[in-house]
Amino acid sequence: MLQTLERFVHIPDWRLTTAEILYHMPDHPGVLQTFVWQKIDRAPVFPELSKFLEFWRREIEGPLHSVRVASPALIRPTELRYADGQFVLH
Repeated sequence: MLQTLERFVHIPDWRLTTAEILYHMPDHPGVLQTFVWQKIDRAPVFPELSKFLEFWRREIEGPLHSVRVASPALIRPTELRYADGQFVLH
């Protein structure tokens, strides 16, 4: 029953999202500058980040080069399982 409900009920996944934004300096287009943005956002859609990037394109003179996003929804700790055995390397 719970598995059936999980398919139909979608609960938004709000998490701290960090974006590293590289942009070209307006006066020196060959130089890249970094800007770090953090906010609680919903993964994997990231509506707040999308709004901010739209604002950036519309209002800020420095053209975007790239955006790198980190969020706990994207980066998770590896699951560790112990193996029962012994491996010998020569």
